[in-house]
Amino acid sequence: MKLSLIKPAALKYFKGLTISSLLVFSFQSVAQITEKNYKVYSVKAGKEVAFNDIVEDMKNYDVLFFGEEHNDSVTHFLENKMFESLYGKYSNKVALSMEMFDRDVQVVMNEYLKGDIREKNFNKDARVWSNYRDYKPMVEFAKKNQLDVVCANAASRYTNLVGRKGQKALMALPEDSKKYFAPLPYDTATGKYYDKLMGLSNHEPAKATKDTSKKAPSKMPSMGSYNLILGQSLWDATMAYSISEYLKKNAGKMVMQVNGRFHSDEGFAVVTQLKKYSPKAKTLIISTGKDESYPNIDWSKHKDQGDYIIMTDPKVPTTYKD
Repeated sequence: MKLSLIKPAALKYFKGLTISSLLVFSFQSVAQITEKNYKVYSVKAGKEVAFNDIVEDMKNYDVLFFGEEHNDSVTHFLENKMFESLYGKYSNKVALSMEMFDRDVQVVMNEYLKGDIREKNFNKDARVWSNYRDYKPMVEFAKKNQLDVVCANAASRYTNLVGRKGQKALMALPEDSKKYFAPLPYDTATGKYYDKLMGLSNHEPAKATKDTSKKAPSKMPSMGSYNLILGQSLWDATMAYSISEYLKKNAGKMVMQVNGRFHSDEGFAVVTQLKKYSPKAKTLIISTGKDESYPNIDWSKHKDQGDYIIMTDPKVPTTYKD
């Protein structure tokens, strides 16, 4: 894989394990997940609540941010459950937006959802993540029920460019290129989010490559003259812009946005950027993660992360090792 300096990969495959054995491992893990493997806490109510309470609450909101840890099998189970539950209650008012797909592959996504192209071609041309099996159920559900999927992110070639050469380098690109990321100039991280970014290490899986056994570095490489803030902020701004653009074109729709929790925890990043593009959009934040004290959780340690906190059972195997 080609490493983006500001979005380093987090996938590491077990030595000696084949891709097929990993798939079996993943599917077996998901099949065994039950309500005993997660707990949901409502910050507003100040107590543990049922998963379906979030679904009911969404009648008051336009965008649901589902912040994940990318290899958490319980979270992937819950994301799929949430998407299906939202559809069950709100029908075709629901759309899915994903960090895992870049804006320049939206046409590929649309072709696949309509059944025009084969999955094999979709996987290649949409540049699916190496752990796409974790997200495939949601895409397939959208396809089956004719729901929209927004390819929300900016391709790494653009974040790499802006990190090396600044926003002026993006401004110099052809107009056709500029439609694949947030309008220029875009806002960059400040305050607490800036501080949080400066302490950033790996949080993204690798993109799929021909050599899927290739390992990714476990530590972020030296930034040198690379501007992390500009690069990461472009991802945040572009995802926010993609959501906003969809809402404006599809009145009455609600969007479930799936992204790494770093992009939405504490109302930072994409959530903050969305306020610029759609100030009237009402947002609800789910933050998911593991807690070693599970099931005896001290919720006060997590309540600043979102509106609903979901802690998952650390004993459940992850879908890949980072």
